[in-house]
Amino acid sequence: MPTASQPPPMYSLFPKLRPLLSHSPSPWLFTAPFRRRQSLAFSALPTKTKAMDAALMKEKWLESLTLPPSPEEHVVTQGNTESSYVIGVDPDLSGALALLKFNHLLGSSEAQVFDTPHLPVLVGNRVRKRLDAKSIVQLIRSLDIPSGSTAYIEQSTPFPKDGKQGWYSGGFGFGFWLGTLVTSGFSVVPVSSALWKRHFQLAGGNCTKDDSRRVASELFPLLSSQLKRKKDHGRAEALLIAAYGETLKTSKLLITPQEFVSEVHCLES
Repeated sequence: MPTASQPPPMYSLFPKLRPLLSHSPSPWLFTAPFRRRQSLAFSALPTKTKAMDAALMKEKWLESLTLPPSPEEHVVTQGNTESSYVIGVDPDLSGALALLKFNHLLGSSEAQVFDTPHLPVLVGNRVRKRLDAKSIVQLIRSLDIPSGSTAYIEQSTPFPKDGKQGWYSGGFGFGFWLGTLVTSGFSVVPVSSALWKRHFQLAGGNCTKDDSRRVASELFPLLSSQLKRKKDHGRAEALLIAAYGETLKTSKLLITPQEFVSEVHCLES
């Protein structure tokens, strides 16, 4: 007989655990039963269901990239203020932040662009550039952009030729900008480079970063002096991302899940 200080024999627990153990490949691993829907591969789902799921997942992700404003914060509501703001971010180390301001009463607009702050860091035996987190936060605060404004950021896409350092740098920059913009009170919308480049006819192997500078100079002639050098391509791309974001807002291209399903169905039928 076990004493009060001794635990009961382990075998006495087995009858109670046996129903749970029957669902697990190992007697010490417990798994909850899964619904059949979860065990299906996403690619095996019907087209309409797949489209709906993809749209809903995107919608929930975008919702997670927006913090509800505090009561004392000034929030921008489209159509209810005399000015609105759009932010464009190229999150690369050589990237930039662009700010477009629209005065709806005067029918005018203005643009600004700022290089991404960075500093040298010793990584192993080499000096590499890394984002200057404090300076980026200070830059955003200095612009006095109202909470509720929308920021469009190029979504990081790793390429095999970039190598491990390129993957790390791209992923770190994208994640850092996401977190900083969300906590600064902005609604953040990631966009792929293919989308905004296709919009400005910059997609394809024949287009270079010089073409991005050319298009940005044409769209923002007052900033052309800041886009002359080859290394100014980050400024140009941030401006184009912001301009693309403005077209999304004005043409209402951010479609609902139901519209997404209808669009996919029409394309495949």
